[in-house]
Amino acid sequence: MPTDSFNDDGPALGENDAEDLLRGICFKTGPPRTVGVELEWLVHDLHSPERPVPAGRLKEAFDGLRTLRLQSALTFEPGGQLELSSAPAASLMECITSTATDLDTVRPALRTAGLALAGLGQDPWHSPDRMLREPRYDAMEAYLDRIGPAGRAMMRTTASIQVCLDAGHEEPGPLGYGRRWQLAHLLGAVLVAAFANSPMREGRQTGWRSTRQAMWAQLDPARTSAPSGRREPRAAWAAYALDAPVMCVRAPEGPWTVPEGLTFRDWIRSGLPRPPRLADLEYHLTTLFPPVRPRGHLELRMIDAQRGDDGWMVPLAVTTALFDDPAASETVYRTVKALAETAGSRPAPRNLLWVNAARYGLADPELHAAAAACFAVAMEALPRMGATTAVQEAVAAFNDRYVLPGRCPADDLRTPVTGKDLRT
Repeated sequence: MPTDSFNDDGPALGENDAEDLLRGICFKTGPPRTVGVELEWLVHDLHSPERPVPAGRLKEAFDGLRTLRLQSALTFEPGGQLELSSAPAASLMECITSTATDLDTVRPALRTAGLALAGLGQDPWHSPDRMLREPRYDAMEAYLDRIGPAGRAMMRTTASIQVCLDAGHEEPGPLGYGRRWQLAHLLGAVLVAAFANSPMREGRQTGWRSTRQAMWAQLDPARTSAPSGRREPRAAWAAYALDAPVMCVRAPEGPWTVPEGLTFRDWIRSGLPRPPRLADLEYHLTTLFPPVRPRGHLELRMIDAQRGDDGWMVPLAVTTALFDDPAASETVYRTVKALAETAGSRPAPRNLLWVNAARYGLADPELHAAAAACFAVAMEALPRMGATTAVQEAVAAFNDRYVLPGRCPADDLRTPVTGKDLRT
C-alpha cells in the first residue's frame, strides 16, 4: 500500500524523461520465473456476519495481527478489508504454500477476536465508514465523489484476488511480453465470468454476478479502463499514464490538493501548482486501476475474492498455468482471441464481453465455452508445473461444480446470505 510520506527531492520532471521512465519500468522482461498473489478479504463477525463490526473492534484486532510473523505483507483497506500480498515466489506451489501458511496464522488470531475472513467480491450487507483517515484516502474519496457514489463503495466494500506474473521475454512468442499483455486483456473477461462472486449489496440482489466489476466500470474510465490495444504495450502504457487525470498533489502538511481536469502531462507542461518530480510520477501510478496494471510485472486485477479456506488457490493456479506453461499459453491465446473477435462484430466491442461477464457470469454461452476450454487447458498444464494433487483436485472440483454446467460462485448465493454461504 502506498504511504502518505512526501518527498520533493530531485529535479522537476520533463515530459520526455517521464515517457522514458514509464517505458523502462512498466515491463521488466526475462523468462517468466516468479508468481505472486494479493488477497483481499472482507472481515466479519465470526458468528453473525450480517452484523456490522464496530471500527474500534476491528482496529484492536488489526493491531494484534501486526505483531504476527508473516511472509506476506499485511495491509488494510479503507473499509477494514484485510490484504495479504505474497512475496514473489519461484513457483506456483511456493506461492500457494507460503500464502496458505500466512492465512493459517491470521485466521486463528482473528477467531480469538471473534472475527473471520469472508471471501466475497462485494460486502453483501454493510457499507461501513472509512476506517483509514489518511491524506491519500481523503483525496481519493474527494476525487471519486465528483464522479458518483461508486467510488466510496469500491473503497470500503470490495475485495479481490490479484494475480501477479512476470512480464515475459523481450522476444516475440507465447511467453513474450507483448503476447502476455494481450493475453491478459483477452482472458480478463473470462476470469471475471468464471470467478464472479458478488451478486449482492446492502442486503439485496443487484442483478450482477460480479457487482464488484460493475462498480469498477462506474468509476473514472481514464484510470480504470484498459490502455489502447492498438499500440505497442510500452508506448500504450506511457501514454495512458501521462494522459490520466491527477488524483491528488501531495503536500508535506495539511490536506492534499485534488485538482480537476489536470492530466499528468498537463502538470508537467504547466508546472502548476508545483513542478512534478519522479516521486510524484511514481505515486500517480499507484492511483491508476486498469484491469491489468504493469508494474514491472503484470498485475491482473479483475478476479472477485473467493469463498472457502482454499478457494483463492483456484484462480491463482488456473491463471498461472495459462500464462506460464508455453503450450497452454499458446492454446488459450487462440481461444480468447477468437472470443474477442466474435464480440467485435457486435456493438461496443471494447466493453461488451466485460459487461456480459459481470452481469451473466458463465450463463453467457460464449464466455461459458471459452471458460470450459481454458480450464481444460489449465488442468492439463498444472501437472507440468508441479502442482500438487490437492491443487489439481481443487481446480477439477471447481470445473465440475461451476464451469462445465455454466455457473459461477455467485449463483450459489441466496437471499438472505448466511454465515454458511460465506464459508462454502
